[in-house]
Amino acid sequence: MVTGQGLGGALRLKIPRWALTIAAFALFGANSINVGSDLSGIADAAGMLTGLNSHYFVVIFGVGIAYWTVRSSYYQIAIILKWLALCLFAYVITAFVVRPHWGSIVHDTFIPTWPKDHDTWQNLVAILGTTISPYLFFWQASQEVEQEKAMGRQMLVQRQGASSREISDRKLDVGTGTFFSNFVMYFIILAAAVTLHTHGVTKIESSKQAAEALWPLAGSLAYFLYTAGLIGVGLLAIPTLTGSSAYVFAETFKWKEGLDKSFKGARPFYTVLIFSTLVGIGMNFLDINPVKALYWSAIINGLLAPFLLVGILFVACDRKLMENQPSSMLSRVVVGATMLAMFAAAIGMFAL
Repeated sequence: MVTGQGLGGALRLKIPRWALTIAAFALFGANSINVGSDLSGIADAAGMLTGLNSHYFVVIFGVGIAYWTVRSSYYQIAIILKWLALCLFAYVITAFVVRPHWGSIVHDTFIPTWPKDHDTWQNLVAILGTTISPYLFFWQASQEVEQEKAMGRQMLVQRQGASSREISDRKLDVGTGTFFSNFVMYFIILAAAVTLHTHGVTKIESSKQAAEALWPLAGSLAYFLYTAGLIGVGLLAIPTLTGSSAYVFAETFKWKEGLDKSFKGARPFYTVLIFSTLVGIGMNFLDINPVKALYWSAIINGLLAPFLLVGILFVACDRKLMENQPSSMLSRVVVGATMLAMFAAAIGMFAL
């Protein structure tokens, strides 16, 4: 909002190009793996509802989502993704449907155990990486730029600086989104813990297996809620994942970018977006375990994110780059503490 450009463009002014290029390729790899896993989830859900081979749906959804993202305007995409986010509450309802023992859950929520071995630290890095994900950093910042462009501020100088009201509104927006994303994640973990894990189902190979295991454990309602959630969340995530890859490459190499531009007007930008989708589609035909792939992409994100947070702090504290509107001290402390916690988790994973 303040610099008038996306995160990649701001980081390019503060860190070496080679470091940003490495981050761009790492992000592309992790995002493409996520795309493949999400396509697998959508396809599995559609296959369970229709009885057809899920591979057909991988291609249909993959090509369809890529085509829609390229052809639609920013506002069309933003409005649809906003309402699709409601699908996430299917997981919250599922957690209540399975009737967990709330006394022990409240205790373990507020008095957690300390990680003691390599696997537990690795799980912690993956959880941090799937929540504090680098693709969200780039997507969120780029959408602020897209929104200003849609308001008619096409030139960089028109977008620089932000009013106190704009910053206050965006803090509320980001804070609310952060709360609800973690709220939903908590209930996803809870639902899995009190159904699958409690009954010894710990080796999940696909989302279909997870859904089928839920039926006898939690009933048909939980099964259908989970299946509906898979489709909604996949449709929500894939444009965000491929779009963030495209933004980081465009900002790193100074390409023309934007979801409001035509394919001809931003060919390299859309090429990255489409190629990320194709990699995800191809993953489903190579016998790669989508759940394991998703897990390892989360670990990559968990290791990459704290380094990007260092760069974000450099940008946020630079008064000149931030048009004399640097981030507040509270924001910097919170980001710094998060960064240190993520570095600590990574060290714990490698040290044990």
